[in-house]
Amino acid sequence: MKQHHDVADVHFEGDVLHVTIDGRTRTINIHEISQVLLNAPEKARQMFEISPSGYGIHWPLLDEDLSIDGLLGILHTPSKKMQSA
Repeated sequence: MKQHHDVADVHFEGDVLHVTIDGRTRTINIHEISQVLLNAPEKARQMFEISPSGYGIHWPLLDEDLSIDGLLGILHTPSKKMQSA
């Protein structure tokens, strides 16, 4: 399986998400990315799963998912082959 990103050290300080992606720690205000996480109790925020491929983070108690590419601001556009299909 291809590893998209190396994701580690996911934790919250108040309404700020700290996550280490590919060796670099990012600090993200959760009000900018997820109303679900913003309104969630701390216990539910702490129960998450990192996808084995490093593609995203999932909070099963909240049914919330964040894409790592989305957190990094990476946009994906359809290839020309897909656009002509």
